[in-house]
Amino acid sequence: MKIRLIPTLLILIVVAVTVKLGFWQRDRAHQKEALQAQIAQFENAPAQSIGAAPIALKDIEFHRVRAVGEFMPQQVVYLDNRPYNDQPGFYVVMPFKLRDGGVVLVNRGWLPRNMNERTAIAPYDTPSGEVEIEGIARADAPRAYELGEGGSAAHQAIRQNLDVAPYAAETGLPLQPFVIQQISDDGDKLVRDWPSPATGVERNYGYMFQWWGMAVAAVVFGLYAARRSAKNAQLADGKSPAHADAANNRQAPHA
Repeated sequence: MKIRLIPTLLILIVVAVTVKLGFWQRDRAHQKEALQAQIAQFENAPAQSIGAAPIALKDIEFHRVRAVGEFMPQQVVYLDNRPYNDQPGFYVVMPFKLRDGGVVLVNRGWLPRNMNERTAIAPYDTPSGEVEIEGIARADAPRAYELGEGGSAAHQAIRQNLDVAPYAAETGLPLQPFVIQQISDDGDKLVRDWPSPATGVERNYGYMFQWWGMAVAAVVFGLYAARRSAKNAQLADGKSPAHADAANNRQAPHA
């Protein structure tokens, strides 16, 4: 069977690329599984105390933390379009003035939205004076899809998303570069049923099998195309495969 060079090279390239992409997705899945294990380890470790000294996000993200200080309710931000059990609501994000100096943002929990008037905030409690809270350090409050600019947190209490650095610039607060996702309960009527961080491991494994499936399909197609090309060549020479086999049998020497 005559092998055609260019089609064969194209099929080999497709197989090599899809196999490599499948291994890349597998490696990404393994990295995310390691991250999941690390997150679980951090969240179950003893809480780290947060003070005035700035802490880099990479050194604190997903760790359990503890902070002592006072809430600053006059600069609260309500993050809109945060559903819980199919009910629309807000995340209540509030600056927290640390006892030793500095400020950290705290995502205190979820609050249902008034269905008749969007800007009517349901009542909830904010502890006065010095309190101690515990939570998980996150890069920011969970984000929602946003069209255009979300507005200035310094002038608008209700907004779509909140990034730490722009909020610090708007308010002049010396913020830590992360948000505490509060898990301690202080009887404030807020819901803290936080979803686990999604790493998308299942999606990576799905892509891995898709790429490897494409590699197998390319091999099967190549074999089929080669066999069909061989048959067409035999027919072009005036011989069917059956005639060619019969001719070969007649020419074979007898023992």
